[in-house]
Formats: sequence, C-alpha cells, structure tokens
Amino acid sequence: MNRNNLLKIESLTHLNKIFGLNKPVHPLVSVVKLEDVSIAPNTLTDFLILDFYKIAYKAELNSKVKYGQNYYDFGEGGLVFTAPNQIFQSPDEKEKQGYLLFIHPDFLLSYPLAKKINLYGFFSYATNEALHLSENEKSTIISIFKIIQEELNCRIDDFSQDIIISQIELLLSYSNRFYKRQFITRKVANSDLLQKLEEILDTYFNNEKSLEQGLPTVQYLSAHLNISPSYLSDMLRSLTGQNAQQHIHNKLIEKAKELLSTTNLTVSEVAYQLGFEHPQSFSKLFKKKKRKCRL
Repeated sequence: MNRNNLLKIESLTHLNKIFGLNKPVHPLVSVVKLEDVSIAPNTLTDFLILDFYKIAYKAELNSKVKYGQNYYDFGEGGLVFTAPNQIFQSPDEKEKQGYLLFIHPDFLLSYPLAKKINLYGFFSYATNEALHLSENEKSTIISIFKIIQEELNCRIDDFSQDIIISQIELLLSYSNRFYKRQFITRKVANSDLLQKLEEILDTYFNNEKSLEQGLPTVQYLSAHLNISPSYLSDMLRSLTGQNAQQHIHNKLIEKAKELLSTTNLTVSEVAYQLGFEHPQSFSKLFKKKKRKCRL
C-alpha cells in the first residue's frame, strides 16, 4: 500500500464534502445512503483512515466462503465493520446500494457502550470476513439504519442520543447473533481451517521453528491462514469453546507431554525447545492447565 494514497478524515463535515453530501446534521454521528454519494473526480485517494467507527451495509459483497463446489453464505448483502484509525479501501463508485453509519467515539461517552464496543471482535475482522445476511437478517439491519437516519433528520432533542445509542447497541447485538449463525453455516469450511491450523502448529514444532522464533503467536497463525487474528479466535471459540491463545497453550501442553514421555529431555530443555525463554514460564503454564483439568 502506498502511504501517499492514504487520506485521514477527522470530521464528518470533511467526509460529507468528499462524498458530495450536505453538511451533517450531527457532528458525531451520521447515516449515509450509498446512492446519495457522489464523489468528485480526483478528490478521493485509494485508502481512508477515519476517527470514527464505521458500519457499512453493502447490497453486494464479493467475498464468499467456498468449500469444494459449494458456497456457504447468503446473498442478501452484508455488513463490514471498521474501528477508528483502521485503514480501509475507499468506496467504489459502482456501489450504489447500501448504508454507511459513522459514529465518533465521543458520541458514546458517558454510556456503557463506550467500553463495551471494544468487546465486539468483528470491528477487527478483515473485509473478506464480512457478515453475510439472509433476507430476514437484511430487513432487520436496514430497519435499524432507517430508524437512526430518521431520528437524526427529523428530531434532535433531549432524547435523541439515548434513542440512537440504543439502536446502535441493537445493531451490534443483532450483528453478534448473526455472526454466531455464520460460524454455524460455515462449520464445514471452518473445520477445514481448524485442520490446517493443526498442521501449521505441528510443522512449527516438528521443524523446531520454536527454537528460532519462540512461541507461535496468534498473529503468526492467522497470517498463515489468511484470516484476521480476531476472526481466528472467534471461529475457534465457536468450534472448540476456546480462543486462539488458549488453543496454542493446549497444543504446547500436548507437545510437552509427548516430549517428556518419549525423550530424555529435562523439563527445562523441553521448555526451551518449545520456544519458552524461561523454564519458569513453561512450568507456570503447565501447572495452570493441570489445575484446570482437576476442576
């Protein structure tokens, strides 16, 4: 990515100007219909970085999960989530159906959502991990966008922020539910990813990469699987009940038991071979897992 093609946008006024829209009715939150966007030539770079949360519903998504000869996603469009200061590709001029919701973090201040919003892992998902919606899910999501838009355009008063915040929370709750459903409908494809993950970890330890590179990280695994770290953890949690870091720890314990039972290596030597800098860290992990097994 060429950093010269990166544009930072710090205000909704600036954003609306670029999109060819009127000034926003609220400085911290806005709903934009893609069909109203009219980007003037040579005014937009390839990539944007915003000071806002962005939730985009797009009627057409190019990314679908394919397993064998079959696709496992719905075709009614979907949602893409972006957190503040994340880099994302500028809107395509051909995208004329959908909604964009922009929320400045300051709009959430004094509300529990200000902290809770960081718990939604899908704000860190890659674009190709978008939420694909069924027809009924699409109707639910669009109705929430319309309620927020109507609240902004028709009546800003003492109740507006409470109502908009409640609708954002509802949108996120539904998105969380629909992503859980997507992990189920993608179960076959995700099980294949789990198998590839096991192969990567086995290769990592069998080739003694741990001696050179240390312990395998969630970032290392996600990069080799071509998925984001957050998506990897959420996917594993849906399949196994444990996140990516816990999965790595279980693999470490499994490998340690194998080495201790089939070689003459000491506990310290096993720890170093698995990538631990200090044997004490390995012993601490081993004891922690052992306690959990007893409970």
